[in-house]
Amino acid sequence: MGQGATEQFDLAVVGAGVIGLACAKAAARRGKRVVVIDRDAQANGASVRNFGFITVTGQAAGDMWAWARRSADLWADLAEQAAIPILHRGMVMAARRPESVTVLEAFLKTDMAEECRWLDANGLAALRPELAAGEHLGALYSPHELRVESREAIPRFAAWLEQSQGVTFKRQTSVTGVETGRVHTTEGIIWADAVVVCPGDELVTLFPDRLADLGVTRCKLQMLRLANPGYRLNGGVMSDLGLIRYSGYADLPQAQALKARLLAEQGDHLANGVHLIVVQSADGSLVVGDSHHYAPTPDPFSHQTVDDLILKEFAAVFGGPAPAVLERWVGTYAYAADRDVVIDEPAPRVRLVTVTTGAGASVSLALGEDVISDFI
Repeated sequence: MGQGATEQFDLAVVGAGVIGLACAKAAARRGKRVVVIDRDAQANGASVRNFGFITVTGQAAGDMWAWARRSADLWADLAEQAAIPILHRGMVMAARRPESVTVLEAFLKTDMAEECRWLDANGLAALRPELAAGEHLGALYSPHELRVESREAIPRFAAWLEQSQGVTFKRQTSVTGVETGRVHTTEGIIWADAVVVCPGDELVTLFPDRLADLGVTRCKLQMLRLANPGYRLNGGVMSDLGLIRYSGYADLPQAQALKARLLAEQGDHLANGVHLIVVQSADGSLVVGDSHHYAPTPDPFSHQTVDDLILKEFAAVFGGPAPAVLERWVGTYAYAADRDVVIDEPAPRVRLVTVTTGAGASVSLALGEDVISDFI
């Protein structure tokens, strides 16, 4: 195996974010010896800085929707095995404009709308009484979504892989190079028949030329945690700003009229990539976001003007001021304008995998299975 080698693995996974863990899970379930290598002591990137909202409805038609639909079922199964609480299920996409209703009516005629339904204003108020004060024409209801607390779920996922599936983890270990059959790290060479590199938004260490050629850059988002509002959400809430961000809606011809109206009415929101997702944690606090700004190296600062836009949309949807802000943070993820996922082969028996839409948690488990089934 070479000088200094102590173990031979069937698969080495570089990166212990949700995509790396999903690939490790898929390989371990096939009886493979798997090692996961990560530079941090625990998950610290996009996988723990998000909503923990496994979003199915609204994902792009084709692979993304299919991966998300299957991943939701796989997350439910994983949650039971790894003792990951599912905090709530389902989602409403609230519509405040006639153009939004038109988009949702068109969406409900697509194959992606299976088990979804339209709620008129009275139906929405009955299902989500906390939205009754908002001026809504109705909402799309989807039963498919589920919500976990990312900060707890990702560590529990990793612990389950290590304790129950025999996956080896090498933490606080930087990978300096990858080639067929070996991974060069700060702790020496790790030998593996196959390697999956899941870099997240770390785009300049491993295969930077490949990522640059594919147009991958980074997206920064701002997130908020709000105080317990005194009610319990029984599912996620989104606003019609999301209808021009999520491709499953935005790619419909009917979305163009909505976009024109939103540009006129909420141009600042669109200029900052703001749309609204609200989910609830076990302690009653609300996780709320987000915004989108793109750069090779986004600034690390949270800007009050952007937070104010998010909170303004919250107030419009819920019909009153937002609860107090308890916590603010900035996340980043890999982004590409012309693709949702990168699955590349930079060397024989090496795969480079990253999700470039911010939907990593939503598609991860099914994507990992497909990458591994095509590879090992």
